[in-house]
Amino acid sequence: MEITSREKLILVLILGSIAALGPFTVDMYLPAFPAIAEDLSTSLKVMSYTLTSYFLGISIGQLIYGPIIDKYGRKPPLLIGLAIYSIASFCIIFSPNIDTMIVLRFVQALGASVGMVASMSIVRDIFKGKEIAKMLTNIMLVMGVAPVIAPTLGGLFLDNFKWEAIFFFLFAISAVVLIAVYFLLKETTGYQPDVKLRFVSSVKNYYKTLQNKAFTKFTISGSMAMAFLFCYIASIPFIFMTWYEVSQQNFGLLFGMNAFGLIIGSQVNRVLLKKFNLIYITNVVFVIMLVVMLGLLIAFYITTVNLVAFAITIFFIMFLIGFLNPNSMALAMDNVDKNIGLASALNGSFRMASGAVASAAIAIFFDGTPMPFVWFIFILMSLSFALHLWAMKGSKVAE
Repeated sequence: MEITSREKLILVLILGSIAALGPFTVDMYLPAFPAIAEDLSTSLKVMSYTLTSYFLGISIGQLIYGPIIDKYGRKPPLLIGLAIYSIASFCIIFSPNIDTMIVLRFVQALGASVGMVASMSIVRDIFKGKEIAKMLTNIMLVMGVAPVIAPTLGGLFLDNFKWEAIFFFLFAISAVVLIAVYFLLKETTGYQPDVKLRFVSSVKNYYKTLQNKAFTKFTISGSMAMAFLFCYIASIPFIFMTWYEVSQQNFGLLFGMNAFGLIIGSQVNRVLLKKFNLIYITNVVFVIMLVVMLGLLIAFYITTVNLVAFAITIFFIMFLIGFLNPNSMALAMDNVDKNIGLASALNGSFRMASGAVASAAIAIFFDGTPMPFVWFIFILMSLSFALHLWAMKGSKVAE
């Protein structure tokens, strides 16, 4: 499919904005955890389940939307999902208790999940090979603004309004994105009359897609790497604000700086992809990542890691994640030629499911110190690299 420079720019801006809803939805309300917990008469630990329910909703929602997007095209389901997200965001404002918020966060995620499936499907419809990775890094550049400013913006809302203002903002911004999708985004496939939208047929197609060993291995490897981000999101407020006693305002700055590291990594990756093979870059980054994480783990056992050293290390790890996320997605999707919507849904669902499990597990093992977080991320990245090396054998390696 041919695409002009102007159309490519519009595509990057719209898909980047859709992708930005995710970090806005998660990062913006993190500084409000204490305020929401107090208002809804619950604990911070129970508040963390609003993250878990969101990740579960994202994971399940993608599996639902996969066959729908293959049948009805990319745009109509995207509009419906954004509408669900907007309505759920507005309803969260009126949550009478924590249980209601947990349920509404799940519904909110069901709406947001379509954006992940549709965006990846649209990119795969138009691009192939390392061009997929390049496009994803461009989208990350737009999306990356959200995690940089979201915690600070959330803090500003808390300073001037109640926590409900955060979710009104999410409602408003999602409405704007919905309008932009309706008027500016072009359909890349359209209605497919030959695609059967039946439960049994969908299950069979999912099974066939999973039989693509290269796709499945690269997907699981990328999911392990993605789980790092969820461990980070679930743990870092407690580590910075409780262990290191960082103020709410400074936490927002540190969180934003780490998100900026993710953006820088993705853009350096885009430049390197012009000169080096996708697999080569990914392998080198994995090795550096494991060395850094092992060093951090050893450091916590032999000495007291101060705030500056810890913050710099996490920033560098986030920089490296900026390489792994788009590259692992590109490697998985480049091994798929049919049922792209289903494959995109599986890829995204695996990633979000791993995040939900990781965030829940790290909450269980949380002991008031950074050690569970450090152990979790080292184990996850070791498993991710092992699966990546296994996936390379016999796979179609993107040039």
